[in-house]
Amino acid sequence: MIQTAIGKDIAKARALLERGLLVAIPTETVYGLAANALDPDAALHIFEVKGRPKFDPLIVHGADRERVAEFVQSFPEWAKTLSDKFWPGPLTLVLPKRQIIPDIVTSGLDTVAVRVPLNPLTHELLSQLEFPLAAPSANPFGYVSPTSPQHVMDQLGGKISYILNGGECSVGIESTIVTELEGKIHILRLGGLSVEEIESVIGPVTLNAEPTDTGHSPGSLKHHYATKTPLLHGSIDINNLDSTTTGILSFQTRYAEIPLEHQVVLSPEGDLRKASKYLFAAMRHLDSLGLKVLLAEAFPNVGLGRAINDRLSRAATRLSGTTIEG
Repeated sequence: MIQTAIGKDIAKARALLERGLLVAIPTETVYGLAANALDPDAALHIFEVKGRPKFDPLIVHGADRERVAEFVQSFPEWAKTLSDKFWPGPLTLVLPKRQIIPDIVTSGLDTVAVRVPLNPLTHELLSQLEFPLAAPSANPFGYVSPTSPQHVMDQLGGKISYILNGGECSVGIESTIVTELEGKIHILRLGGLSVEEIESVIGPVTLNAEPTDTGHSPGSLKHHYATKTPLLHGSIDINNLDSTTTGILSFQTRYAEIPLEHQVVLSPEGDLRKASKYLFAAMRHLDSLGLKVLLAEAFPNVGLGRAINDRLSRAATRLSGTTIEG
């Protein structure tokens, strides 16, 4: 077993990555499990450690747009406009890739997902490296994404050498993924940048973010972000439930019938950005309580509420008749 350390030593993180090893890195969205994106063996190790299916492509991270542009065939005007406004930040662009990016990173696709993350430690690390970093979320595949160093340690401790400690993630859900298909701009994954923010810059876009059984862009699978405790998402009906074994995740409401310690209210004041920041941490907390079922409200389907509903619907347990399927 590997001895995993948490720290702020950029030189150590750089040295490990240059040796082809994995390092967990902080971003504004979630913690990423990073490796040299130009090294197929290092990238393959990401899939192995996470248990991630190889048809689910990775996102390539660079220090700035000029660096990222080295890995794509072209940078169209719509992409320049969005990156000018939102990089560094929770925006991923899917563009035609150059051959320098290994097929393992893109799952054999001829496009690559690229972004510039917003975190001072990771920005400095990327600036010092001669290669970009491939980095999905730093957790076992399918489980709730990590938003703190301790989350990574709890799940990947003993499997990776180092967790670069950038504190708590400021956005808390993964990046929004955007591409161009047949001359139209499409959102492939809802995330930390809202549809409204994107449309305010480039005009109307097509929402093409329905989860699939086979990944066509990073993090697009139907069943993802799951808790170990069965989770139901939608309108909350607490009738016929055992209040002592039920947990609730809500936007603004507390439920008098459920013990306070079994509830998380993400934003009593109704702030969707705050709710998104604490969503995954709240899911992890409720999952740790040993309850039988978790109920998660449907959030307002505007702004970041869309991305919150997306994560909760994919985390939700599938129902077959009266039987809960994990």
